[in-house]
Amino acid sequence: MASSKEQMEICTLMGYLQDWDHGTKAVRHCILNDFINTNRGKTGPELELQFAQGASLFLTRLTAWLRLTYMVGTCVTEQLQAIGVFLSAASGHRYLVEVLEVGGLLTFLEILRLKQLREDNKQEALKLLQIIANAGRKYKELICESYGVRNVAECLAKSKMEKTQEQAQILLELLAQGNPKYQLQVYKGLIALLPCTSSKVQQLALQTLRTVQTVVKIVHPCIVEPLLNILRTIHYEVQYEGIELIKILLNYNVRQALLKGIVARLNPSMDDIKNRPRILDDKSTPNLAESLPVFVQQAAAAKVVGTLIQESAEIAEEFLQFRVVHHLMIAMGNLDHFDSQRQASLALEHLVRTFPAVEEHVRKAMGETLYELYMINPENLYTRMDLVQADVLAANKVNIPGFDEVPE
Repeated sequence: MASSKEQMEICTLMGYLQDWDHGTKAVRHCILNDFINTNRGKTGPELELQFAQGASLFLTRLTAWLRLTYMVGTCVTEQLQAIGVFLSAASGHRYLVEVLEVGGLLTFLEILRLKQLREDNKQEALKLLQIIANAGRKYKELICESYGVRNVAECLAKSKMEKTQEQAQILLELLAQGNPKYQLQVYKGLIALLPCTSSKVQQLALQTLRTVQTVVKIVHPCIVEPLLNILRTIHYEVQYEGIELIKILLNYNVRQALLKGIVARLNPSMDDIKNRPRILDDKSTPNLAESLPVFVQQAAAAKVVGTLIQESAEIAEEFLQFRVVHHLMIAMGNLDHFDSQRQASLALEHLVRTFPAVEEHVRKAMGETLYELYMINPENLYTRMDLVQADVLAANKVNIPGFDEVPE
């Protein structure tokens, strides 16, 4: 028979649950906030003590109300935070099982997809999914089997708030680690985010890919094109992440494809230039030409070439196989984009100083006057070069003998 103390605790619990059952939305909102503030950080045993060994009775009510009301946005953040008190409780694994048994996982994932819900709702749902993923491999697999990777990636792509995007990034990284059955699915999901128009999403996807790449240990060829297209961005933080990922991928089977692709982007096609927006041809806005994506990409490609050849003589030789000198000189003659000229000049300087054969052919192609002008200060050549000299650079046919040329 229960002691008087136990009976009192049970009566208190029943009164608490009745207040919830009969309470209005405003009353339940107050109960939720009080519960969160009072119990955040408690362990499973402490929660059971608080609820006279009946904490699951309150948790069941929380999950039931959430399933009934999340689509209309009623106290969603508070409900998710209250459920989070249970899921994050040490020695409270039973609560996780109970939430999953009533379809909590699918509810959290659905919240990520609903356009009408606020960003803070989605942030809290992502935090709960992180708790579930941290519970072990089988729970990560359960999330992935429930189309979790797609939902989280879409949430990351469509979100307008950095906090939500960062929470989604954390979850994707968690799902890729210690989850061999689905790690490739996460990897492909991140690649699919690269063409996104949001620079923040691109940056987070690239950062996560750098981490996930060491886990997956293979490279899917579909990463090459969207990664190289990242070079068109005007956001230097995204460009930096892209270059760092390229460095990592050079150790895998896409090395040749990446090097060839980088060189190709040193010389924009006529179609790319002809398809420029008409506003860029407006005489009243001549500087707009500098923002043309293909020229931004040209400058970034030259920067990548310069970075890679300074770090590795082996890579420098491989670039020569793709006639990189010829393409760098074309970029140097691009009077429409000064940064392309500057970056290409710096990259070519390193090749000239490293390989005597390159120095000989570049001198011959430029002519003594232009070559001497170039070597005085390669970085600032574009400020001292005239139209005739630019044409000389653009019309060069330099090919360095002694290197096995790879067909283009």
